[in-house]
Amino acid sequence: MSLLFQRGLATMASLKKASKVVCIGRNYADHIAELNSARPKQPFFFLKPPSSILLPGEGPVIRPRGINLHYEVELALVIGKRVRDFDALDEKAALDAVESYALSIDMTARNAQNEAKKKGLPWDIAKGFDTFLPLSKIIAKSAIPDPHKIELYLTVNNVVHQNDSTELMLFRIPQILGDISKVMTLEPGDIVLTGTPKGVGAVVPGDVMRAGIRINGKELEEAKIEVAVEESTSSYEYAET
Repeated sequence: MSLLFQRGLATMASLKKASKVVCIGRNYADHIAELNSARPKQPFFFLKPPSSILLPGEGPVIRPRGINLHYEVELALVIGKRVRDFDALDEKAALDAVESYALSIDMTARNAQNEAKKKGLPWDIAKGFDTFLPLSKIIAKSAIPDPHKIELYLTVNNVVHQNDSTELMLFRIPQILGDISKVMTLEPGDIVLTGTPKGVGAVVPGDVMRAGIRINGKELEEAKIEVAVEESTSSYEYAET
């Protein structure tokens, strides 16, 4: 194991300066089933560009024309230390490497993703549009004593669509950080999304998404997200590759 310690202090502005956003896919069994996907044998991850980050108060999620836009609520980790070739058995060190948390909504261009999968093409486009990563305010570690025992929820127009516990994660945080860091070094300020539970679905312009975290039934105020969806006015329109 090589774990270099470097303390930092995340701010809302610093989140957009992350060198990368690493996202764990297929980390809840029921979500895998609803998308008819194969269950991975080890953590599967992909990248979102930091330019996709949408901070609180920055405006709506923009749906590009021709896109079937899906939401995926996830717990986000803000990394506080340089992590490389990390030992996944060291749970304490894994949690020590996390400086703070945030709630996130991983927006996905589902039709673009499905087409790319069928054709064996990369599907970065499906995750990478501007505004495709709404984040909550930063959540202090002290507010989440155990990140594997919190409830994530998301509503669309006040109708609940996602509501599950992180106890259902297939791969817990130590293994997530271990597997990522054996491939790419995690730097202070990087963001790691830990996967979404079941209930993902489409949103359209005019919809309002609200998401949050509950711990022992109590709402965590700093985790709340409220964001509307609007149609893009740009010249871009998705077309088959």
